[in-house]
Amino acid sequence: MAVKLYGWSRSPFVSRALLCLEEAGVDYELVPMNKEAGDHCRPDHIARNPFGQVPVLEDGDLTVFESRAIGRHVLRKYKPELLGAGSLEDSAMVDMWLEVEAHQHHPAAGAIALECIAAPALLGRMPNQAIIDENVEKLKKVLEVYETRLSKCRYLAGDFLSLADLSHFTVMNYFMATEYAALVEAHPHVKAWWEELAARPAAKKVAGFLTIGSGVTTEK
Repeated sequence: MAVKLYGWSRSPFVSRALLCLEEAGVDYELVPMNKEAGDHCRPDHIARNPFGQVPVLEDGDLTVFESRAIGRHVLRKYKPELLGAGSLEDSAMVDMWLEVEAHQHHPAAGAIALECIAAPALLGRMPNQAIIDENVEKLKKVLEVYETRLSKCRYLAGDFLSLADLSHFTVMNYFMATEYAALVEAHPHVKAWWEELAARPAAKKVAGFLTIGSGVTTEK
């Protein structure tokens, strides 16, 4: 049975799953959905994800939702080296830095991207500068930690590409289109890491789905 991914590709969450599928070389079908039409609230989708969110992956008889869980499943099955498979130490580092991405980097960078891009384009309001300023300060501290880490190894989990790196891509792609991209550019090791990540063929393909002004406020 074919692997199917449900959602709208401009969502950074759906595109996180797409990036993992592309990196793993999986033959998949993207089943397009329309958020504005409420496709995610229809009974057939609620049956796939009771929270009514995207993305959702169907891999044979298995259904998985939540973008990072989808990424883990895809890579565990199709490209386990991107999870540090074969080494307890490597896999622990992948898990740890993926948690850092989810709880430290994503909230700050995502909030800035949402205010700078989604607020005027989708929400019909001006950016909330107080929210931006608060999260700029948070992100500065996060990037200082990243700079120290990346001065010691090529990627976050070590000297190998992993899901911990890939999971950053879609939100960072939006963030780097804001005026606050200079926060990354001020850290040479972070800048080099980001440029290498963005230059990957799979990342370039997925970046084509990430239309500025669309999808930043999507689900999980």
